[in-house]
Formats: sequence, structure tokens, C-alpha cells
Amino acid sequence: MDEAGDPGLTKVRPIDENGASEWLILSAVVMKAQREANVVDWIDKIRTDIGVTQRRFLHFRDLSPTRKMAASNAIAGLPLRAFAICSNKKNMRGYENRKAAKIPSQQWFYNWCIRLLLERVTAFCESRTMKDYGEHKLVKIEFSRRGGHHYSQTRAYQYYLGFQQEGDKIYLQKRQPVTKMLHTDLMEDHPHYSRAGLQLADAVASAFYQASDFLGPGTWDAAPSKALQPIMAKENGSARDFGVALFPTPAWKAELLAEQKDVFLHYGYDFSRW
Repeated sequence: MDEAGDPGLTKVRPIDENGASEWLILSAVVMKAQREANVVDWIDKIRTDIGVTQRRFLHFRDLSPTRKMAASNAIAGLPLRAFAICSNKKNMRGYENRKAAKIPSQQWFYNWCIRLLLERVTAFCESRTMKDYGEHKLVKIEFSRRGGHHYSQTRAYQYYLGFQQEGDKIYLQKRQPVTKMLHTDLMEDHPHYSRAGLQLADAVASAFYQASDFLGPGTWDAAPSKALQPIMAKENGSARDFGVALFPTPAWKAELLAEQKDVFLHYGYDFSRW
């Protein structure tokens, strides 16, 4: 799992010129455990094929537009599934969630978005493991380590959600993480450059951030995120609100520009009010 943007809510672009990012994108790539040994070779081949030979890791944001497309097309052919939680924060500017704040944490918004991601990841993994093995399997999670995050709080938050589920007191019940597939001992955080799988997650997060952040300081381009369509996880045949999830809901509440809507229209979103 990786991220692009930041979770700041006190000031938010474009409302505030010097505010935090308009978007927080959280991503995950999911693969069967037996494929984990292949991930370094996948990254090495992608780097070699697109001509990145000066370093042993892939950082999507630093690639040229041509190399970003080539990397996205290569990742789209790998045996994995991907998820992107895309939170537009304009409506969250200055917001305080008193329910979430009751859970001891200095990063309630980040943890809440991780919950949205894990709801979808664990639902996918539950379906696949029951189909393939006839039983639930634990999911190993690796977070890309970022400064300012306390991953012990993120692990504790997931434990707290499991406790709420046992008492049937969980808030927001449209989706819930399948907590019996999660264990805090299987949640780790590592530097991005040290784990090949995190570099794949970085590519997904960065591609969707680049497609969404039209008003930000970077270069807008929706093509790489569209190229990832073959691996974006689907529910009932659609990636909308599953492999690609836009918040707030309904979609029109995000008040997006036409350029920002482009990628979400591609993945099945409808921005009409009725």
C-alpha cells in the first residue's frame, strides 16, 4: 500500500493557495503469496525495458511521460489486482470527525481512508481465497513508510474496528473490513525503495494522482491511470466504487472539473445529480 498527496485538512488547495493537496490517493496491489518472490524480477524488467538503469528502484513520479505510459502498460500485464481510493478533500477542509477522534490517533483521516481501502481489499481477498482454497487466508500488508505517519496507530485502528464488529457497533456499515483476514503481526512498514511491491503500489497511486490533480503543481495526464484498467479490481463486473473509489459520494459532491472527471468517467462513474 502506498499514497500520493497528503492527509492535511486545515487548509486545502485550491481553496487555500498554500494549503495541503486537494487529493489524497491511497493504493494497493494484491497478489497471491507464491508470487511475492517474483516481484523484484518484475520491477527489474520494467526498469530495464523503459531504460531506467541508474538506480535499482522505480519511482513513478520521476519518470518522463513516455516512460510512465510504458510502465503502466507493463504493470497492467502483471498477475495482480490493484485498488485506488481517491479522496477529494475540498469538502473536508477544516473538518473534525468526533467519532473517529475518539480512537486514540493523531491521523484519524489517514486511518479512515486506509479503512476504505481495506474494506475493498479484504472483500476481494475473501472472495478469491474461498474460491481457490475453500477457506479464509490471512492477508499480509506492507505500508510504504512516510514521514509523519504512525503505523502503530494504523494497526491499532484496524484492531479497534474488529472489536467494534464483534459488538455490532461499527459505524458506516455499507462496507466493513473482513477483519478475520487481518492480523496486526502481518502489518509492516518499509521504505519505498526497499520493497519492489511498494514500487508497484507507488505507480498506481501516482498514476491516479496525476489524473486527478489537475489544479496542482504537477503535470496532469489521465492516460497512465486508464492504462491500468486490466488490473483494477472489479465487483459485479465494474471497477467503480471498488477497484477505483471516489470520495465524497455521490460523485457530483466532489465538484470536479471536466479534466478531473475524465478518469472517473472512464471507470464507470456518473456525475449527474439524479
